[in-house]
Amino acid sequence: MQLLQKNSIKLPNKLAIFYLLFSCFLVNTAQAQDLNFSQYFNAPLLTNPANTGFSPDFDYRAGVNYRNKWGVAQSNPYKTMSAWGDAQLLNNKLLNGWVGIGASLITDVAGAGNLKSTKGYLSLAYHQLLSDNSLLSGGFGVGVVQKRVDYTKLTFDNQWNGSFFDISVPSGENFATAGVNYLDLSIGLNYTWFASDNFYLNAGLSLQHFNRPKETFFASTNDARVPNRSNVFLNASIKLNDYWIINPNLYYSKMSNVTEIIGGTRAFRNLSGDGSQQLILGIYYRSGDAAIPMVGFQAGSMQLLVNYDATINSSNTFNQTRGAYELSVFFNGLYKTNSKTLDGLRCSAPKF
Repeated sequence: MQLLQKNSIKLPNKLAIFYLLFSCFLVNTAQAQDLNFSQYFNAPLLTNPANTGFSPDFDYRAGVNYRNKWGVAQSNPYKTMSAWGDAQLLNNKLLNGWVGIGASLITDVAGAGNLKSTKGYLSLAYHQLLSDNSLLSGGFGVGVVQKRVDYTKLTFDNQWNGSFFDISVPSGENFATAGVNYLDLSIGLNYTWFASDNFYLNAGLSLQHFNRPKETFFASTNDARVPNRSNVFLNASIKLNDYWIINPNLYYSKMSNVTEIIGGTRAFRNLSGDGSQQLILGIYYRSGDAAIPMVGFQAGSMQLLVNYDATINSSNTFNQTRGAYELSVFFNGLYKTNSKTLDGLRCSAPKF
């Protein structure tokens, strides 16, 4: 990857770009709840398509996520699973930039009716170095969504005979189909400032479902559209010394009248001296809902992280849960050994 020579950029210019990103977000509104992970930073392509190929120290990445969430009124938990991968292309062909390409698959099963959602996405992003220590990224995602429900496992008020639900009685519901399919589009922007070997700052915003696809199981003339979802995140990585790196994060998401705010930090403890083995400890908080402790381990190119969402506010009508646990595993790598250690490389996060 060709890089610019180091030059000086005043801090206000950096802050102006962050201000611009967040100002753009404020003009968007969104509606209804979507699939999500507490470890949103370990599901990067689902958070923002501009994250595709955004791995300054590596050429490719891949990961899997699993979340199990119990609801207060549920006999069956929400189970969400995803797999994703991305890679850099043309990083030795383009002047001060590269292309990222990626794919992700996410499935979700929940409720007595086994409502199942399956989403497959392809994403493309372009990353342009503005100097040797700042980077602007833009991305686009296109996906196919399928949702299905098993009506035979559901009961309705018309089937109540005074003593029990009689499934032989017609439900009286105006269902048109047991499955829906549609095209889903997303866009996003990222800005990153590699301030020094010990400090890194990254901000991004994305708009999901911006094509407002139609989604309904009912025979109705109503124009039932999936609402937009807006995501904003702010990440930093700070190397305190040769033993500790901290990674504070803030995430904001809004869809319809549902808002999610997650904030916290992870701390990486160097166990091996060269950083090849690291202990990961973290604590996060989802506003009005849950405390989220995390623990994990990194060995070479592989990282494992587990968290538990401990519900602390059962009055939250949108997210009444008994708790949830989540697991993520991912790895990264290089096309060639030491291909990212060229002299003068500034586009790098703090590391041991």
